[in-house]
Amino acid sequence: MEYSSGSVQDYYALMKPRVMSLVIFTSLVGLILSPSNMHPFLAIISICCIAIGAGGSGVLNMWYDADIDSVMKRTIGRPIPSGNITRSEALTYGLVMSFGSIFVMGVLINWAAAIFLAFTIFFYAVVYTMWLKRRTTQNIVIGGAAGAFPPVIGWLSTSASLTIEPLLLFLIIFLWTPPHFWALAILTSNEYQKVSIPMMPNIAGSESTIKQILLYSVIMSAAALLPYYLAMVTVIYLFPVCILSAIFIGFSVQLYRAKTKEKIENYSKRLFVYSILYLFLVFTFFLIDYLYIKYKWGLI
Repeated sequence: MEYSSGSVQDYYALMKPRVMSLVIFTSLVGLILSPSNMHPFLAIISICCIAIGAGGSGVLNMWYDADIDSVMKRTIGRPIPSGNITRSEALTYGLVMSFGSIFVMGVLINWAAAIFLAFTIFFYAVVYTMWLKRRTTQNIVIGGAAGAFPPVIGWLSTSASLTIEPLLLFLIIFLWTPPHFWALAILTSNEYQKVSIPMMPNIAGSESTIKQILLYSVIMSAAALLPYYLAMVTVIYLFPVCILSAIFIGFSVQLYRAKTKEKIENYSKRLFVYSILYLFLVFTFFLIDYLYIKYKWGLI
């Protein structure tokens, strides 16, 4: 068997740490918002399992996509295309992390959360990476479910019942994914075209993609306000999220009105960067609102 000289940093990079950081944060929010109490030590184990599971699915994604990663400029420096880690090593690493995280979650936390974690890993590594990504322009729309499950897993890890609240968290991330990723895809459409990945911009064109970005931005913003109207949060959440969503829609409108290639690329980049901040802040305000309610009722 061929072995590589990959460093700890290479193995860490395989886990897609930037994606994993959002997974950790959103799952933590789901866990904290749950009505069921959980011992802090078990909460840490739960979040670690979700993080390792997310990292494992990221490794499996890089293992399967090594052929196209070696061609695309954005991904050519990843550990496998650069030769720092072999594909067989990545596959073993990804499988051990995935199965290990599921097993520990099931044994030490509960099997409902473990089953959801297993489904999420399977959905990202198999349904999205191996099936949807290379076959349909709806790859991101459908595949986005994988990135939206972590807060649900965090909620279920406390042994709470699956109610409307975690599903709202799921819905916000699910609707956020297309405008977030399509904004990046507009910037890299030539790269996806080169490796025959049917991303929306290089199949339907930038104009059609931008219209869908605007549509999803509006629907996502409406979904982000639903928690208030379903009495999940207070105005402490509502007001800032209204402002954040208005800015998101504003960036989408700017992109929609852009006529030159240079402006389209500039506004796409701006929207992509802001979308990351948007999701982080929306979930931050879920926590702030939760702490406000706890303080108001004298629970902290």
